[in-house]
Amino acid sequence: MKLRALALVGLLGLAACDAGQPAAAAPIACASGSIAGQGSSAQATAVTSWIKNYQVACSGAAISYGAVGSGAGVTAFVGGQGNFAGSDSALSAVFASQAQAHCGGPALHLPMVVGPIALAYNVAGVDDLRLKPATIAGIFGGTITAWNDPAIAVDNPGAVLPTTPIRTVHRSDSSGTTDNFTKFLAGTSPWPSGSGSTWKAPGGTAAKGSNGVVAAIERTEGAIGYVEASYARFHELPTALVGNAAGDFVALTDSAAAAQVAGARIVGTGSDLELALDYKTARAGAYPIVLVTYEIVCAKGAGPLVKSFFSYAVSPAGQAAATRLGYAPLPDALRAKVATSVAGLA
Repeated sequence: MKLRALALVGLLGLAACDAGQPAAAAPIACASGSIAGQGSSAQATAVTSWIKNYQVACSGAAISYGAVGSGAGVTAFVGGQGNFAGSDSALSAVFASQAQAHCGGPALHLPMVVGPIALAYNVAGVDDLRLKPATIAGIFGGTITAWNDPAIAVDNPGAVLPTTPIRTVHRSDSSGTTDNFTKFLAGTSPWPSGSGSTWKAPGGTAAKGSNGVVAAIERTEGAIGYVEASYARFHELPTALVGNAAGDFVALTDSAAAAQVAGARIVGTGSDLELALDYKTARAGAYPIVLVTYEIVCAKGAGPLVKSFFSYAVSPAGQAAATRLGYAPLPDALRAKVATSVAGLA
């Protein structure tokens, strides 16, 4: 695991260097100073690349980001620590009120990173797995307990499924990935445990962070868990095709995730771009389990460096850098709206 962690650091470093190349074609409008953010680990690789690219172009800027998790990042931000937070979920009513008090006015949700959530698994002899939402809910809810269950067999006609017991893995810490996954379950199937950033369903193995989830899946025969796609890809874990409302079983790809986000509604007002995903969308080819990471910033008082940095992040060059690291790009129409909101920061 230590060697793999070191390899991941090296891989991300090389990817970030590569991501910086095209940015030279679109010069960054630099600002100087120092800013700090914290929050979502799902976006950490993209933000690390953006910081590297920005600081190479803008020697007078110092930017840091701590991947402490969405919940901890938002808590720090509303407590006056740092200039922005990365959150895989929109602010709760309580946090929204605290953020407004901290900002002395509105706090904005700026969608900046799109990533599919993978259903990664470790089942000997099963290389191609298809799961409908109701089947996924039964697996994680504990009513489907073996890999040869009839519900799984219906989703996978002709497949030879083992009698291996199913071992589910979920996050032990407060997580935007959990929030988005449980919203998908609640929005598509009978799911009695509700949604939220902490796991509420009984049973299963709890693991801290995305690395903890993939480690638990790797060492457990019969395991399945939800994790950001980049982690599943790096660890070379197989991932399930997920059924959507159009009747398709869709593979986890960046374009399929972007198709899902393209159907989202903006439920924020003015410059606030909070989104509502339609988990029952009938868009052909849409992969239905996605998360959108927001940068949470003050509409007033964000400062010139926050404005400049996020202007780069939402630019075609910034989004291309994230795409090369395994994220899905913001749909063009949404990207234009985010750019307008960033331009209005003061």
